[in-house]
Amino acid sequence: MSATMILHNGRIHTMNPQQPTATAVAIRDGKLLAVGSDDEIKPLLAAGGELVNLNGRCLTPGLVDAHVHFQNFALSLQRVDLRGTKTLDEALDRIKEKLPTDIPSADYWLQGRGWRVNDWGQTNFPRAAHLDALSRDIPICLRDHSGHAAWVNSRALQIARLDAQTADPPGGQIQRDENGRPTGILFEDAIDLVVRHIPNATTAQIADAMREAQAYCWRAGLTGLHDFDGRSCFIALQTLHQNGELGLRVVKNVPVYRLDYAIGVGLRSGFGDEWLRIGGVKIFADGALGPRTAAMIAPYEGEPDNYGIVVTDKEEMLDKASAASAHGLSVTVHAIGDKANHDVLDVYEAVRREEAGRGQSLLRHRIEHVQLIHPADQARLAQLNVIASMQPIHATSDMETADRHWGNRTKDSYAFRTMLNSGATVVFGSDAPIEKIDPLLGIHAAVTRRRADGSPGPDGWHPEQKLTMAETIHAFTTAAAITSGQEATQGSIAPGKLADFTIFGRDIFNIPGDELLEVEISGTIVGGEFKHRTFS
Repeated sequence: MSATMILHNGRIHTMNPQQPTATAVAIRDGKLLAVGSDDEIKPLLAAGGELVNLNGRCLTPGLVDAHVHFQNFALSLQRVDLRGTKTLDEALDRIKEKLPTDIPSADYWLQGRGWRVNDWGQTNFPRAAHLDALSRDIPICLRDHSGHAAWVNSRALQIARLDAQTADPPGGQIQRDENGRPTGILFEDAIDLVVRHIPNATTAQIADAMREAQAYCWRAGLTGLHDFDGRSCFIALQTLHQNGELGLRVVKNVPVYRLDYAIGVGLRSGFGDEWLRIGGVKIFADGALGPRTAAMIAPYEGEPDNYGIVVTDKEEMLDKASAASAHGLSVTVHAIGDKANHDVLDVYEAVRREEAGRGQSLLRHRIEHVQLIHPADQARLAQLNVIASMQPIHATSDMETADRHWGNRTKDSYAFRTMLNSGATVVFGSDAPIEKIDPLLGIHAAVTRRRADGSPGPDGWHPEQKLTMAETIHAFTTAAAITSGQEATQGSIAPGKLADFTIFGRDIFNIPGDELLEVEISGTIVGGEFKHRTFS
């Protein structure tokens, strides 16, 4: 059988232990036909086939982002981006720039995300009054960097009918002033009190935004992602798929509030095809580091009464996880604080006992983030065969905040090396739009533990947690396939697997870590087709 496309003269890192490197690959019908040397592969080209000279460029299996909120990422490209603002005034300037001169519609809201008070050199949260100075007519809702807090103006509070008499919802908190009135900051489930009043984007609007976002992903070198948004995202993804426009391989996770529906229709993890398939059921155990709502064993530094917020208690979590597992649905739990991670592991331990009693094959259960894990719990993920789904860019983004709020506990935070050495499967993502979706940023963070500006110094933050390039690419490729049960068709470069590749302008396995952020994504191939290409 002959190939319709051959890529040759490359530095190919296959992530296949039986054939770690090669210089050429042959493709036919969207799959890999053969892998080897130029002399072995080039004669396989069919008449009229395309011969692509990589000119020494580096090629890996297609990179997969294993934690994305794709609908929110897509829509964020159209909203206020407050990431990287250094002062409150800078944030207000960006918001002002996005305010429309003429209100587009009667139900228009200005939305955005990415602010973080620690980046502004302060610990006090902003207030509704700051936004009121910009507009009292247009409701404004701005998620913080973590997504676990929101900053709203008085118009938004008025629409949501939040005042001094409004009680905190379960799993949430309304920040109040000395008179008990809402300040304009909402934590965790209290955010929903406002968000429920924001008109939902239509399927057509979401799909349009996804087309732009998909092209962005290709330019960043991504061939697939694992999504954690809700029903409307799934509908839009199906729309793109049905129209033949879905060019990323998507694993769709199910919010826990849809669990009964998923069970009711008999949905199981792995259902779908090579483009769109069901992952696991997503549960929240706690909040986040930035707003100091991650659930902790010991209190936050300087806050003896603050242990964070438990969003889903252990009893309820076990009930949901047990039901999901019994019906063939894997579970994936957001856990950031050490208390949350401990509780989730206790839940998984009980679920694994139930599965063993049923003689059930192991589901691919996950913990999302694993940002702080107590030393006593560090070996338990591997022991329970639970996947550590982590985001390396969080380590460098959060390091100052972590040091401030967790103190010397940060030696056990963002512990990529600890998790890998324990024997756990470690898979990487970005958590976009909380962070930029670009995987090179995560790759750089994992191997250097430094920010783009070189801080905190040549050794990096807790350098003992650094990974090698091979380990990092494994977490973005092979581990992603293992996590979703797709290792037979994805995650490495071997005959018979899908022809999904990321092409780098330089050999990322053989350059200094400081130079990674200068590397060009030269090409992205999905199913044997170039989706992004900068060379001829």
